[in-house]
Amino acid sequence: MGLVAAIMTAGCAGQSAKPASEPAVEEPQAQAEAEAAEEPAAATKEEAAEATTSAVDYSDQSNWVYYGIGEDKDVDLFLVCPTVDTLDEENMSLENEVMKKYFEGALNMERGIYEDSARMYAPYYRQAAMNSYTQEAAERDRRLEFGYRDISDAFAYYLEHENDGRPIILAGFSQGADMCYRLMGEYFGEKEMQEKLVACYAIGWACTDELMQKYPQIVPAESADDLGAVISFDCEAPEVTETFVNPAGQKAHSINPLNWKTDGTPADKSENLGACFTGYDGKIATEEAELCGCYIDEERGALKVTDVTPEEYPAKIDIFPEGAYHIYDYQFFFRNLQENVGHRVELYMEQAEAVDQAA
Repeated sequence: MGLVAAIMTAGCAGQSAKPASEPAVEEPQAQAEAEAAEEPAAATKEEAAEATTSAVDYSDQSNWVYYGIGEDKDVDLFLVCPTVDTLDEENMSLENEVMKKYFEGALNMERGIYEDSARMYAPYYRQAAMNSYTQEAAERDRRLEFGYRDISDAFAYYLEHENDGRPIILAGFSQGADMCYRLMGEYFGEKEMQEKLVACYAIGWACTDELMQKYPQIVPAESADDLGAVISFDCEAPEVTETFVNPAGQKAHSINPLNWKTDGTPADKSENLGACFTGYDGKIATEEAELCGCYIDEERGALKVTDVTPEEYPAKIDIFPEGAYHIYDYQFFFRNLQENVGHRVELYMEQAEAVDQAA
């Protein structure tokens, strides 16, 4: 399976996502053929053994995709990659340089939302491979927990050697969002860490009652202005009744990225500042303001997207039904998310300055 077939699993698009009716900047078939020439092999037995034993050395900057990029910024971003590994049986090997290139590309597609506001850190990690999402829950959780060990080690290294008391944004999409919730659970239980958190953008993975009960520090955002809160949603067409991220019977605590409401109040497409479809170099291939509106399904918490169709924006991943817009979650609302990150950072810095002046 190539990168184009992978798109994002729980992950990031391997090619710029565009409506079928729009001319592609690079034709998908030509791109697929070019990628086939450098298709990574699945991990060897030796690499698989390496993937389940030794810890990753995060003092080695080659084990980071971004390390301190944007030194003039006052806030730090810890960004976690979504699933890009479509080949390995369990967890991604960090010995596969081509797969690591895809890993970097997936992060580049998201970085534009954050890079104007934050100094960026993003570790490589032995993420659960795509087929993990077809396994029984216990096996899937085992693989995800192994991947999280790397994320935790990287975050601990960052805290000790780089943070120096600076404010933090956590961000991740899909598997990356899952990892952010785990970081919230492990590291943000104490007041000192909670006060450092500008926000956690955990997009494409549900914020549930179960998570909130287990970790009271996970608090869903209720407006565009909340600090220390979780911004979460996952997109689908109005007619969809269930997806892997938002199964029937589960209630997600989501926020509308256009009107920043948590109820069913619709946001018209005129509120959409720009859907941006980015490439692996991070550049915007196509951009369209007012592409789509949205509203929250108050029963399930899924974000219903209007004004587009599943034919224009296919699901592309087997574990999702047609009408699941999971892979477009941040792309549909790119400019609104970008603006909101800057807004929350500005609010955080203003409040921090007021506290300092009052001290």
